[in-house]
Amino acid sequence: MTNLSKKNLNIVKSAILMIVCLAQTGYSYDVNVNHKQNPVYDLNKICYNNRKGNEDCKMTKQAHSDIEKELFASVEKNTPDYVKNTTLPDFHNKDAFVLRIKKEHLAPYDEKTNPEGLNLNNWLANYAKEAAVSTAGIRGPQNVLYPHDARFPINVIGIILATHAKALVAKKNYENKKLLKLVGREVRYNSELFLDMIARVQAAQGIETLTTKDRQSMPIWLASFLAFKLDLLGGEYITSSHGISVKNATKDLNSQGSQYLPEESMAFVNQIKAIFKEVEEKGYYDIQIAANNDKLINGDFLKKYNDGVDLYVEYLKSGVANDNNIKLIDELKDKIVIENVGGSAYRTLSRVLKDLKIEKHYEWFNTEEDPFFHGIGKYDHDSKGNKCFYDYSLDTTVVAKDKDGKPFFPVIETLNYKEKLAKYPVGTAVFITDPDHDRFTVCQIESAAKADKLKKTGIDYVALDEGRILSVLTANQSFLLIMDFWAKQLKQAGLWDNHTRFIIKTTASAKSWDEWAEHNGIKVVNVPVGFKEIANIMKKVEKQISEKKGQDVVITDVFGYDVNLGGNPAVVFAGEESGGMIIGAEQPVVSKAGRMAIAMREKSATEAIVIGSALVSYLNKENLTLSEALVKLFDDNKIIGKYDVREDIAYYNESEPDIAKLTAAKKDGEAKRTKNDVFYLAIAMAKREGKITVDNAREILKATFGSELNFDNLKDVLFVGDGTYLLFDDKYIEIRPSGTDAKTKAYGAGSDKENILKFAKTLGNYSGDLNDTYLKYINKEYYDNAKAKSAVIYQEFTDKDANNVPFVIPDYAKTIGL
Repeated sequence: MTNLSKKNLNIVKSAILMIVCLAQTGYSYDVNVNHKQNPVYDLNKICYNNRKGNEDCKMTKQAHSDIEKELFASVEKNTPDYVKNTTLPDFHNKDAFVLRIKKEHLAPYDEKTNPEGLNLNNWLANYAKEAAVSTAGIRGPQNVLYPHDARFPINVIGIILATHAKALVAKKNYENKKLLKLVGREVRYNSELFLDMIARVQAAQGIETLTTKDRQSMPIWLASFLAFKLDLLGGEYITSSHGISVKNATKDLNSQGSQYLPEESMAFVNQIKAIFKEVEEKGYYDIQIAANNDKLINGDFLKKYNDGVDLYVEYLKSGVANDNNIKLIDELKDKIVIENVGGSAYRTLSRVLKDLKIEKHYEWFNTEEDPFFHGIGKYDHDSKGNKCFYDYSLDTTVVAKDKDGKPFFPVIETLNYKEKLAKYPVGTAVFITDPDHDRFTVCQIESAAKADKLKKTGIDYVALDEGRILSVLTANQSFLLIMDFWAKQLKQAGLWDNHTRFIIKTTASAKSWDEWAEHNGIKVVNVPVGFKEIANIMKKVEKQISEKKGQDVVITDVFGYDVNLGGNPAVVFAGEESGGMIIGAEQPVVSKAGRMAIAMREKSATEAIVIGSALVSYLNKENLTLSEALVKLFDDNKIIGKYDVREDIAYYNESEPDIAKLTAAKKDGEAKRTKNDVFYLAIAMAKREGKITVDNAREILKATFGSELNFDNLKDVLFVGDGTYLLFDDKYIEIRPSGTDAKTKAYGAGSDKENILKFAKTLGNYSGDLNDTYLKYINKEYYDNAKAKSAVIYQEFTDKDANNVPFVIPDYAKTIGL
């Protein structure tokens, strides 16, 4: 074992506690010591997946650092022997085998009465609950060492059951048709196993599955793009986006390449319920697992498209990678840094940049794929300085407070940029992506002399070395720059007037986007949070374009406003404040079978990086930094709502290694989350149904928050599909509960950053207790039914003018030669 410093030994000891303290605050420590990638040492090997009666270790996982070693040790310690010594099949077996789901598996484990218990009924109940509301795949923690551990929401048995059920639904919907799907993954723990099982279960059901060569990683946007471009039945993608290391998930992609809507998810959940009913009646149910080398698992087809990169580059060249932007990128005066965070970006994006002949303008950090993400976001202290393992995730936009109450970026601090960026000049742009390469964060090295100006503009920053800082733009800020830049390019090229222009944005995104659009004569369609909601609007627009043949396209947004997009609409930009964006196509994107789309269905950091690079080069010519350009944009477009904030409230500790404690804490946290949510939601629903007025809503809120907050200029309280939107003269505040976790997000945007931050913090952290004034206007029965009422309203919004044209399986021999 390598020699460890006294400081590192203390860290190892402290990490053993594994008291996960997932909150919004944390205490920083020396990232130069604790977050460097260490050599693999043999003593870090941990055996897992033992079979009962077999003393040989079937598989090993290797820790690459001391803190990851302690993660494994803690998981090992908290995994009971009955899970370790399972009688289930060896899921790493490369030959064909059968997984028999038995009646005993449905019930809880009991050492004496049910030693084979897996409690799958409980797993399904929780899985179904999340499938009904999930905005980005069905996510959850997993046992990173024992992936068959069904005590966790994400486990290989659940992956197999869900895949099998989806296959049965597909076969029923498309009898006697050639079914072709794709499966991809990023880099998380057990992703390779999950990918293998998905492909093998589908093969056993006669479904052909496309994979990359050797089943290597690919970004989520490439899986989505290929599902549409190749006219596939859909795809499966294994990711948990920017979530903590122990989490994983599957994102189900439909034939459009967009994520499943809840009704699509519930179709296969109901199929699992039918399987369990058969198990109860018959005693068992067999699921066939094909051999690992089954001919229906096709790792060769995508090679002719360079894993799909060639098709995507062709798409980029018709949009953001046009000749003008490539010329601008070639004129960059300094290299741009791309932060890969150990995820899937490098393997694909590096090839895209090479094909565009612009790869020389970039340098990369953390290119090696790593499920622990090189320790990024990982700490050994909680917010109070207690020794514990603390995972902030890969969300670089999270702002926390240290032990002294000073705000800082906990994820960015662990990127070790004081050292890594030392050689790069002022003006260097840093583009940060996430493990599945769909999110995009923009930073830039600036002079410390500009710190006050940045603060005045609402741009946060972190200190680097003497005299230099790193500005960190929110997606609200960087995306505003991008959409404005793209609009100017279209005008300069003489293309602007070819279409009526609109943007699609989530309600939680910046107020400045709406103001910019209004100033530039651009329509705005607001939707609930989640890119699948954005994709759903795209499909509605396409349906009307096809049916109306040049007549005005009118879309109802989530506020209930009818937005007239004109007779020949085109998307200028579609995105959300969390870092996902796409640029609309000037000409429709056409699939191999002739389907057309106005834009791609999934956010893409590659597309963002290409246009972001051209923007940086353009600003270089104008002698402007990104922050200076933002100030100019605000002034030129007379934008008042310049500031935006987001408060993330976590009600429990999502990295807790003891699943029993984790489950109990999450359940308690979900109750707190829901209580906070329904307090505001019932006000919005009552206002919507005419049971109260805005004046009544003000009275309720004043009685609740007293003189702490001023509600005099409150204009409306609106339900927006997945949250409650409080509209003021000078700002908005949105309170949105997580659909899949015990968390609340409080968003705000307006003209005074301190004011909106105070509102977001106070409203987001409110207990949800009802007072006499509240109950005077909204009785308990109405309050209790508000959530169900809102679900009906959301479904009506989703269904109105929906594009439900059924997918037709093409003749693949003719369309793609398969």
